[in-house]
Amino acid sequence: MGDIKPKSKKFVYKTKVSWVKEKKGILSSSGKPDIEIAVPPEFKGHENIWTPEELFVASVNACIKTTFLYYAQKQSLEFLSYESEAEGILKRIENRFIFTEIKIMPKIRIIRDSQIEKAKEIITLSEKSCLISNSIKSKVEVLP
Repeated sequence: MGDIKPKSKKFVYKTKVSWVKEKKGILSSSGKPDIEIAVPPEFKGHENIWTPEELFVASVNACIKTTFLYYAQKQSLEFLSYESEAEGILKRIENRFIFTEIKIMPKIRIIRDSQIEKAKEIITLSEKSCLISNSIKSKVEVLP
């Protein structure tokens, strides 16, 4: 992320997926709560259970937020709240499904009007610096 200079240049993140039954499974990672996952209803799966598609979109949304928090602290931006919704567009192209676009719609409540421009600059910087969106082919667009 831009000017972050961690001691290590390589980080390893591990997850495990275990099939449970039908089209359901468990996503786990050491020391963290398990997450029930399933094939989405659009692909003859289950309702009301997290899907890989939702987690993919959520990972971009969460990364934009964590990147924003980093730069907000670094640039002393004072804000009251941050909340964002995300929408991923999945299309069938050349007989394959691909996320073509992910839209992030943040709502940031700023303490002082004098910092509105700074907040806009930071969210733009966050869009450019998010390591997840920099790692995927989908177009990522932040719409403040």
